[in-house]
Amino acid sequence: MGQSLDLARDALGSGDVPVGAVVLDPGGAVIGRGRNRREADGDPTAHAEVLAVREAAAALGTWRLEGCTLVVTLEPCTMCAGAIVLARLARVVLGAWDPKAGAAGSVRDVLRDSRLNHRVEVVGGVREEECAALLRDFFGERR
Repeated sequence: MGQSLDLARDALGSGDVPVGAVVLDPGGAVIGRGRNRREADGDPTAHAEVLAVREAAAALGTWRLEGCTLVVTLEPCTMCAGAIVLARLARVVLGAWDPKAGAAGSVRDVLRDSRLNHRVEVVGGVREEECAALLRDFFGERR
C-alpha cells in the first residue's frame, strides 16, 4: 500500500483526487503504476486503477492479468471495477472504502458479481485510516 499512497500524494500536484494504484505480478513485483490524472490529462477515464492496469498489460504483453493483484488507496468505482474484471485480475487490495461510489462491496459489488464471467478476491481496509485521511484533507480544502 505504501507505493499506492505515494502515487496518491503525487496526484495532489495536478489537483487530481489523491488516489494511487499499483499492479503486482504473481511474484509480487510491481508491473503497473497509476495515479488519478483526470485533471492533468483532461481525460475522464484517467483513474489510477485504469492507468495501472494499462501499464501492467503493456509490461506483460497481454490484457489477461491472471494471478495479478491491484493495490489501490480507494475502493474502485464502477468503471474501474469493470476494467478489473475484464483484465482478469485475481485480487484487489484496497485502503479506504467509498460509501458514495464504491463498486467492490460498499455501494455495488461488481468485483464479486456471480453473473459475470470472472470474480475478484477483495481485501479491504488496508491502511484504511491513512488512505481516508488523505482524501478527507483533499476534499476539506475544497469545501
